[in-house]
Amino acid sequence: MSPAIFAVMVFALVVVVVLGADIGIKRMPGALQRRRLEWRIREVVAPEADGTAQRSVSTLVKNPLRGPLPALDRFAGGTLKGSALRKWLEQSGMKISVSGLVVISFVLAVLVAFLGVIVLHRVVAMVGGFLVGGMIPFLVVRIRRARRLHRFEENFPEALDLISRAVRAGHAFTTGMKMVADELTDPVGPEFKKAFEEQNFGLPLKDALNNLSERVPLLDVRFFVTAVLIQRETGGNLSEILDNLGHVVRERFKILRQVRVYTAHGRFTGY
Repeated sequence: MSPAIFAVMVFALVVVVVLGADIGIKRMPGALQRRRLEWRIREVVAPEADGTAQRSVSTLVKNPLRGPLPALDRFAGGTLKGSALRKWLEQSGMKISVSGLVVISFVLAVLVAFLGVIVLHRVVAMVGGFLVGGMIPFLVVRIRRARRLHRFEENFPEALDLISRAVRAGHAFTTGMKMVADELTDPVGPEFKKAFEEQNFGLPLKDALNNLSERVPLLDVRFFVTAVLIQRETGGNLSEILDNLGHVVRERFKILRQVRVYTAHGRFTGY
């Protein structure tokens, strides 16, 4: 490896270390202050034996994700690509900001490039390693987003059945949403919990459901939102509508699994 390449790699590594130390020093006071605040809140709600006060504090007070580079987060929020990336992070369920993802991508790109040069002793390895290392975090986000949306789609018929039974029993539609939020696990439960809390704190139900369809960009969710909004305007049997929609979703999954079984031999032969 030539001295110039080695000097460039050492310089990049030093820059990463210095930036990491600077970010850590800047974030340390704020982290300590938040920790003292959390301890104070625990002391205040400690007399509550059932823990209801502590749960209310954790659910009502929502702090936005703060990344290591707030300026980059603000800039990304004002651009189309940055907003799309932030939405992807929310849909993947990862508790990380856009700037945090960018920092991780840059650090991993430098490390992979450094390892590529050490192992292969070529400049091309440094460039290829930098590109591959920088793409890995974004690929992880994409994979986790796809898996989370797939889990939501599989568990969505159960949520429809739960709301349908609640409506048939005489409860309000929002009560059915609350039951889904309490009974079902991630990702269906938390997403319906967000929608329920939005309308519970004053947002119109139409806007809360539209926000749900934006957070979960699935065709079944759009059908659900459209059916509920039309029923609220024109009337009809909502429980029957939800039962039919849940049946259609289950049958579609059944057909897709049958197709995968029937085409398994041909797909493996192609591989």
